[in-house]
Amino acid sequence: QVQVVDSGGGMVQAGGSLRLSCTALGLTIASYGMSWFRQAPGKEREVVSCISWLDVRDYADSVEGRFTTSRDKNRQYLQMNNLQPEDTAMYYCAVRRAGCGFDFDDPRNYEYWGQGTQVTVSE
Repeated sequence: QVQVVDSGGGMVQAGGSLRLSCTALGLTIASYGMSWFRQAPGKEREVVSCISWLDVRDYADSVEGRFTTSRDKNRQYLQMNNLQPEDTAMYYCAVRRAGCGFDFDDPRNYEYWGQGTQVTVSE
């Protein structure tokens, strides 16, 4: 049974930083991609970043240069710097049996999800 556990959210002021963590437990394959998605109230879930087992990384344009994803085997991290109020959302770790290909931004292509961790950025 696969379990995805994400954590690290919190409340910060604009310009601050947070680091999210995610652990994927129970996976029996080595080749899988790990991503971060976020969803703000009233908005659709959107991809933030993706990292493959080969350390291929991709980011949403809105976070490029501010967020950095990294990975250590079955753990992934998201270092978020210069946070802005528009980054406020529930952040979810997602895992799929594929890399960060052209369809990595579609949440329907992920098999496993964390419970989410809230990030709130004030002015």
